[in-house]
Amino acid sequence: MISTRAFAALALALVISAPAQAEDRRVPSSPAELKLSYAPIVQRVQPAVVNVYAAKIIQNRNPLLEDPIFRRFFGVPGQQPEQMQRSLGSGVMVDPSGLVVTNNHVIEGADQVKVSLADKREFEAEIVLKDSRTDLAVLRLKEVGAEKFPTLDFSNSDELLVGDVVLAIGNPFGVGQTVTHGIISALARTQVGITDYQFFIQTDAAINPGNSGGALVDVNGRLVGINTAIFSRSGGSQGIGFAIPANMVRVVVASAKSGGKEVKRPWLGARLQAVTPEIADTLGLKLPSGALVASVTAGSPSARAGLKLSDLIVAIDGFTVDDPNAFDYRFATRPLGSTAQIDVQRGGKLVKLAIPLETAPDTGRDEIVVKSRSPFQGAKIANISPALADELRLDPSIEGVVVIDLADDAPAASVGFQKGDIIIAVNNKKIARTSELERIANEPSRLWRITVVRAGQQINVTLGG
Repeated sequence: MISTRAFAALALALVISAPAQAEDRRVPSSPAELKLSYAPIVQRVQPAVVNVYAAKIIQNRNPLLEDPIFRRFFGVPGQQPEQMQRSLGSGVMVDPSGLVVTNNHVIEGADQVKVSLADKREFEAEIVLKDSRTDLAVLRLKEVGAEKFPTLDFSNSDELLVGDVVLAIGNPFGVGQTVTHGIISALARTQVGITDYQFFIQTDAAINPGNSGGALVDVNGRLVGINTAIFSRSGGSQGIGFAIPANMVRVVVASAKSGGKEVKRPWLGARLQAVTPEIADTLGLKLPSGALVASVTAGSPSARAGLKLSDLIVAIDGFTVDDPNAFDYRFATRPLGSTAQIDVQRGGKLVKLAIPLETAPDTGRDEIVVKSRSPFQGAKIANISPALADELRLDPSIEGVVVIDLADDAPAASVGFQKGDIIIAVNNKKIARTSELERIANEPSRLWRITVVRAGQQINVTLGG
């Protein structure tokens, strides 16, 4: 028999250990509570939110100078004029040494980056890490000496509930640091289409151009997300803003702190697809939910753990998986070196698997930039390693080479090549290595017959030499 004192102690322990639930939240209960202010929170967190100014030099192109007849008769009258293009965003100080996290799209292509603090001081900044997959970037202030800067602590964004109060802080339209107030409108938004990891916090706190990279904080002054995008028909706030969850931001910042130039993430080694209503009917599911395994790479962590084709992943580490985007987010935020426990439906039975969390091998890329006169000129090409396939969301079973980068003015871009295109054949010769493509590109040809796989679709094109 449990004594009253023991029962009370047990009950208290359960309350302390239980995660925050809806009953911990409440609405104001008196007129006096309505007069309460968020000012103490703002005063504490505002110094850690900064303005980010990025500038890049672009060359104004005169169409006449692109005309070969004009150039033949009149020559090229000196260099074309240059112009400085500027962009504005916000950022959050996440390390006292001067480490700032912002959106990648704020500083993408920048030749110069400056950070302005809340006290109006400005610092030059270097780009430590860029991660286009999450649309996050990490900057470091230059020439700061031994100064320690105010920072924001990360919250556990998995504990957020719809209806929680949040504050958005940033520099909208360049008017200066601004605070807006709202609630969490939705969680786990996976159909936004902004980054590879579709798992956003939605808020009705006013977010406008210039807020990108700014802070979304809770009533304890902790960072719950990085404001990233808005849904708007006018260009201004319409009450639908999206933020990258703090748990994803934490992963990117940790990679930057460790000295990495890119984010290290766990590698699943399997391709997943969404469950449509038709697939749900075929599988006998009540709801079209979960992530269906479409393929498994031999020797990958998922293969070694026993994941099989047509398995339906329904949970990871206790979190329900509604679709592949939800799984990708949960898996990407798991710590390397440990294991992820996943629940799989297989043949009407629930199977539990432990997947080791390790990075994908990235050997044998053999990157080249094609310089010879050909349709591939100016394209950066690489062999498809497991890491590259994971990064670009490619089917690793496809044999070929992939375009990983190309300048806007490269001949390869002008003929229509895009990043992520897989070149599998040229002039009826299969391409398996970058050296093979380089050799063929060096051979003069009047016609180029090229087979490309783009977004899973095979395309055959013929180009003049």
